[in-house]
Amino acid sequence: MNPKAITRRTFIQASAMTLAVPVLAAPALASPALTQARDASNSTSQEDPTGMKTIMERHVADGFAAGMVWAIEHDGETRTGAAGTFEMGGGGAPMTRDAIFRIASITKPVTAALAMMLVEEGKLSLDGAVDALLPELADRRVLKRIDGQLDDTVPAQGPITLRQLLTMTFGLGAIMVFPEQYPIQKAMREAGIAPGPQLPDLSADDYMKRLGSLPLAYQPGAEFLYNNGLDVAGILISRAVGKPLSEVMQERVFAPLGMKDTGFHVPADKLHRLPPSYGRNFQTGAMEVFHEAAGGRFASPPPLESGAGGLVSTVDDYLAFARMLLSGGERNRTRLLKAETVAEMTRNQLTDAQIAGPQAGFFMEDGAAGWGLGMSVDLKQGKPWMTPGRFGWNGGYGTSAYIDTKHRLIGVFMSQRMMDSPEPPVTYVDFWTQAYKELDG
Repeated sequence: MNPKAITRRTFIQASAMTLAVPVLAAPALASPALTQARDASNSTSQEDPTGMKTIMERHVADGFAAGMVWAIEHDGETRTGAAGTFEMGGGGAPMTRDAIFRIASITKPVTAALAMMLVEEGKLSLDGAVDALLPELADRRVLKRIDGQLDDTVPAQGPITLRQLLTMTFGLGAIMVFPEQYPIQKAMREAGIAPGPQLPDLSADDYMKRLGSLPLAYQPGAEFLYNNGLDVAGILISRAVGKPLSEVMQERVFAPLGMKDTGFHVPADKLHRLPPSYGRNFQTGAMEVFHEAAGGRFASPPPLESGAGGLVSTVDDYLAFARMLLSGGERNRTRLLKAETVAEMTRNQLTDAQIAGPQAGFFMEDGAAGWGLGMSVDLKQGKPWMTPGRFGWNGGYGTSAYIDTKHRLIGVFMSQRMMDSPEPPVTYVDFWTQAYKELDG
């Protein structure tokens, strides 16, 4: 297949298989900115009295998801809601506002914000080579062709930088064609570093060793390839500070913002607040457990603290992080980032050619979105709820969080119903549609 000729249908099919391969196998599933926002003390919060709950309860009744929690904040007024239960079919406890969710890829903005704190302090360089801290990425070789053999390479034309990691243009990531078609895909999967719903089961050093043993798929800075760059950025942060990523995040982000339930695993005394995650078995069409709570992947510290998708959090915790970004880097009279740093993070960093590139696909909403540092940035109104300058991202386990500085709006949605493809699921569509409908009303 010519990667330049990937069609919309092919991209959806290929990326569903690439990013959700474990969902295909029944046995595996069956086994268990910029404008000032008000301080939290000045905001009001109430149970959502609008039609959102009715909409979400319908999705629960239809069997699309077990339950969900959401928050919409406009001009400091916060509306929250919850629907459904912890388990499919109405099982388990009722869903509650303090439920803890595996937030998947909305981890990325948190990792990017932390990286930019270190850039401000001179501990990291945004555009300098990362070789000193990540020697595994020095002297890279690059495939002559994306579908070429692993030994058919040329030297990299330049070093890898932090900016390339955060924009996911450093040269490796998800190849959006059918699995096993390209040797680099197979090699990444066999090495345990291919992007997907299963987080890498490797130590940080082993992850870097395996990644460094492979050629890059594209020249550094050339093309957008999803996901791996943020895992590498997390490892870079850890090495720069000399502490585990979890400790650095706790000290620099979670504690200052009061994010008391966010981390890379759920402690035993909080596991009752963690619902299972569910994915669709493509063979039977049934929804099946992908992650159990007790004894599952997020019940103990992971071997790799994934900066791309490894955090657990709550709606209120993530709302605190989003408020900081909306406020231009400041929250509760504590400045975490300079306003100009937040502006840099939340502007599109990609060229038109990269947005239209063979591996970018619907991550860019058919050209209506670009990519900043660790997050998507709306460029035009490709969907009814999109607003130029709005930034944030979606998580493959069923989460979505965006900040709209024009309307002074934050939306956070959390469920544990895994995405089937890059197309937004109906819960995301209805959440954002209703959020803006209420704003207009």
